[in-house]
Amino acid sequence: MPTAYITTPPEVAETIARTLVEEQLAACVNRLPVESVYRWDGEIHAEEEVVLLAKTTDERYDELAARVLELHPHEVPCIERFDETDLLAAFGEWRAE
Repeated sequence: MPTAYITTPPEVAETIARTLVEEQLAACVNRLPVESVYRWDGEIHAEEEVVLLAKTTDERYDELAARVLELHPHEVPCIERFDETDLLAAFGEWRAE
């Protein structure tokens, strides 16, 4: 089962997280404040962001990623997929429900 790793500006993190859960694209979304340093258009930026860890299923992942693209304000948002290989069975069952 996959987890989507998403970085987003703080002002839209709650909306994205809540939308993913309300629309049943994710069973749970964790929000973690971070400071990101990155290069964009040839310049180095340092900004506060929020990492969203969205727990989803194989069947819902593509729809989740598409929905994040609709809601995210960045031109090129970070959406990465991590597939768990060692997952507590009870948690996997809960997520699938």
